[in-house]
Parts: sequence; C-alpha cells; structure tokens
Amino acid sequence: MHAEVRMRIEGLLEDEDDWVSAMATVACELHHGFDHFHWTGFYRTTAPEVLKIGPYQGGHGCLVIPFDQGICGAAARTGTTQDVPDVHARPEHIACSSSTNSEVVVPVKDSKGAVVAVLDVDSDTPAAFSSEDVAFLEEVCEMLGKRYHAVD
Repeated sequence: MHAEVRMRIEGLLEDEDDWVSAMATVACELHHGFDHFHWTGFYRTTAPEVLKIGPYQGGHGCLVIPFDQGICGAAARTGTTQDVPDVHARPEHIACSSSTNSEVVVPVKDSKGAVVAVLDVDSDTPAAFSSEDVAFLEEVCEMLGKRYHAVD
C-alpha cells in the first residue's frame, strides 16, 4: 500500500510548485490511503517557535502549537520524528481530539535544514503505526521539503 500511495503522491505533485497545494494533496492522499490514519495534516512554522494549522483531513485540529508544547512542538523543536504508540503516556501530549490514542509527527525541513512544517498523523487505535508507516511518512516529508519555497 505504501508504494501505491507514494506513486499517487509523486504523480499528483509532478508539476506542482505551490507549497499549500502540495501539502493539501499529501494530506488527502495519506488520509484516504490508510484506514488507521484518522487525522492527517500539517502544522506550518509561521513565526519563530510557532506552528499553525495547515491543510488537513479529519476533525478540527488545534489552531496554534508553540514549539515548546505537545508532540508536534517536540518534533518541530528537535527536528526529529516523534513515534508515539500511546499518547496518554506522554504528559506533554495536547489532546486536540479525545479519541486519539497514537500518533506520528514528522518534521518537514527545507534545503537548509530548518523545520518549515510538521506532518501529524493521529489514530484512534493504540500503537497503530508500524515502522514501515513511520519510514514512509519520513520519505514523504523529505520529498515535500525539497519542494518547499518561502512564500513572499
């Protein structure tokens, strides 16, 4: 399934140069490609140490997340993937949805290594994400980061 979704994303983004359109497309393809992805979306770095909601699929997300709060903030702050099989075991978890039990958050970095967004994928199922899911999401974010260009 990962290869099929990757091919769809690559095909859809082949000539796309708009950053927001690319994020929206990726969120949609991921969300509808995997049954255990219950909330799938991006938080964009919009100011120093601040993430704001970007394109997503699923119920409402948190609107603003500082880098020093939550799992998304941890991914943005450290620049590393956060694979959380049980969100209730992480005291800093922000419960944007009470049904979330596990999540993966992957930083999206620009060509200089700055975190320009994070991809947040939540599941209502505990320990929902396999190591293959995590590696795939990291590949998608690396590909997306290569397409990033600052909006003037």
